[in-house]
Amino acid sequence: MNNANTAQAMYALNINQTADLIGTIGRDITVVVQGNMGTGKSSIINILADRFPNHKPVYLDCTTLTDSADMFMVKYSEDGKTFKTVPLEDLGLHLPDQPIILMLDEIGKCNRSVILACNRIMLERKHSGYELHPDSIVFATTNLGTEGLGDLLPAHTRNRITVVTMRNPDNMEFIEDFGINNDLDPALLGFCKEKPELFHSFEQYENPEENPYIPHPRANRVAFTTPRSLHRASDILKKREQLCELDKHGNKIYPQLTAALVGTIGDRAALDLAAFIALADKLPTREQIETDPMNAPVPDSPAAVCMVVYRALATIERKWVDPWLTYMNRLSKEAQGLFVNGVRAPQYSRRDYVVQNKKYQDWCMANNYMFSADK
Repeated sequence: MNNANTAQAMYALNINQTADLIGTIGRDITVVVQGNMGTGKSSIINILADRFPNHKPVYLDCTTLTDSADMFMVKYSEDGKTFKTVPLEDLGLHLPDQPIILMLDEIGKCNRSVILACNRIMLERKHSGYELHPDSIVFATTNLGTEGLGDLLPAHTRNRITVVTMRNPDNMEFIEDFGINNDLDPALLGFCKEKPELFHSFEQYENPEENPYIPHPRANRVAFTTPRSLHRASDILKKREQLCELDKHGNKIYPQLTAALVGTIGDRAALDLAAFIALADKLPTREQIETDPMNAPVPDSPAAVCMVVYRALATIERKWVDPWLTYMNRLSKEAQGLFVNGVRAPQYSRRDYVVQNKKYQDWCMANNYMFSADK
């Protein structure tokens, strides 16, 4: 690894740090975010839209543009003696009175003429007589050049922008910052907790066989695990009751489910996950916990307990916080801490349901060696 790459790795940012940087300097400087495929770079526009509600988010998929002619159309001026260009709506240049957040997605993969047409927008926030609102934020995304996906920028374009590297989320960041808030399948979240290597970067492995789950430029893997493909796997898992069959002993088997997972996250991850989800059939139902928390079954497997906790975090409502906390106290301290850590995550969308509950506050007081009550 050369010195430049070493420095980039040392100062790689997580997704929230990346959004913070763009939100701070993006009015004046175009930040190009590079990172592994499928790690959520495109989601930055949603984070920024939440932070800047008065800005209109504008998304431009650069890979859909054949050349610069797709971005600007020529028309005659009113006097008919000259012509001028009219910009593509997705550039937002027609909104001079509205601050926008413009994301040039996958800029490293687009046609060279498209990159050239974007240069003035990225540097000056204007083009062909049009100018963005002065509070507008512009940023772009691209894959790492070392992934071998063809993401390259000309030197004179590179000199107009600031490139930062966004690192992969680790497994707990994926679970707590994204998975729980987006209602990902509890079995998938439990699997992610047990398999932190699913979120590693190929740059950590000289030999691709050391991690058979992830994409690697030196491995011929048609399907593989990324945060994006794991999200798709969750969508498939939610349909598993429709995709199961019964064997001659009356046990559930999942041939279609496993086939779909193989084609989504790769064979090794799919087979491991298929074995893992067999635990999900042994979980207590939410109704059992809500109506009879003292007698609802507690799974024997730590992985199954983990799934119960993640399901509670993803689905809990104010009306059943009390019975959940009663049930939770029957679990191990590790499992209780897992739930409370999820509640304490800044991005947790159901936080108020739990922290305003008297039983939760009492638990925090009784376990203040682990946590303190949130206010």
